[in-house]
Amino acid sequence: MSAVTLEYPTSWLATLGLDAEHFAEETRMAAAMKLFERGRLSSGQAAQLAEVPRAEFLLACRQWGVDSVSWDDDDLEAEFNGSLPLSSPQA
Repeated sequence: MSAVTLEYPTSWLATLGLDAEHFAEETRMAAAMKLFERGRLSSGQAAQLAEVPRAEFLLACRQWGVDSVSWDDDDLEAEFNGSLPLSSPQA
């Protein structure tokens, strides 16, 4: 494994109201969320970077304003194989 070191002024901890451990957790989650949002990491890889279980990562996406799933119409059609109508039928 490789590691990334981040240097920051200790005054940030007081400003954010965090201790060093919680700042590190939030920083890992922020990086994981952004890389996942941009499609650079899968949800499993992002969860590994954030050091949380995948389910926890996916549930946290909403709090971070990140879509946990992003499917276009073709993806939806393939997933449901046309079994669900995408629009309501006309009466």
